[in-house]
Amino acid sequence: KKKYGNIMEFFKKKYQLKIKFESYFQNIGMPFLNILKKIGISKNQIKINRDYIIESKKNKKKVKIYKGVKKTLKYLKKKENFLAVVTSKDKIRTKLLIKKYKLDFDYISCPTKKLRGKPHPDQLNMVIKRLKVAKEKTIYLGDTKNDYLAASRAGIKFYYASYGYGNLKKSKKFTQINSIVGLKKFY
Repeated sequence: KKKYGNIMEFFKKKYQLKIKFESYFQNIGMPFLNILKKIGISKNQIKINRDYIIESKKNKKKVKIYKGVKKTLKYLKKKENFLAVVTSKDKIRTKLLIKKYKLDFDYISCPTKKLRGKPHPDQLNMVIKRLKVAKEKTIYLGDTKNDYLAASRAGIKFYYASYGYGNLKKSKKFTQINSIVGLKKFY
């Protein structure tokens, strides 16, 4: 939260916004423009979005990968699983991070004009269709309420990454893992 707080202070100052960081943070997982609408920012949305992308690119070195991600993804690939990224980030920033960490995915999905972002299931349903996988064999690993809602609405299993951003209470509706390495026990 601290690193996002600094970026939010930049935006609050530059655009004279009177929002609390928590308002933004509670909506992480949605596309950025949707978050702006939801927290009541209607003025300068395009400029704020452009600046957000620029600041994100400048700060990409600060983005760290969770421990065990590369090994776990390689393990899942060897077990002949399809791996996809379904994110609310724009395609440019998403590809920068995937390239930075040399990650191998079968498909990458970002919101478009035709595919609404989370919590809508559009992206998940499209990836399932493109990869030709059965919904009952599909899981979505996420760390926010919006991830959970998208998976539920798509009719697929949700695994909650409790080590991420979100703060979901334990539930019988989803499987909780405390590290990405925890995925290995299911495959």
